[in-house]
Amino acid sequence: MIIKPSAALRNDYSSISKLAKETKEPIYITKNGEGDLVLMSIDAFEKREQILQLRAKVLQAEEERISGAKSLSISEARKRLRERAGEV
Repeated sequence: MIIKPSAALRNDYSSISKLAKETKEPIYITKNGEGDLVLMSIDAFEKREQILQLRAKVLQAEEERISGAKSLSISEARKRLRERAGEV
């Protein structure tokens, strides 16, 4: 976990930006010794968003399965994908 005071962000933005890009991890910014903000590179943020969207889709599919929604076997799913791709 990377923690920096708000003064570092104000006084040395370039090095904080570089650190965020290099580590690809969030940087916690404090103000008066208390947590205030979390800063991360755009790439890290977009990757996190993609992961969250994927998790939401998996959760939705699992909820549908548990509620009794019709599902496909692996072989049936492959067959349908091949048909869509025009391979059959």
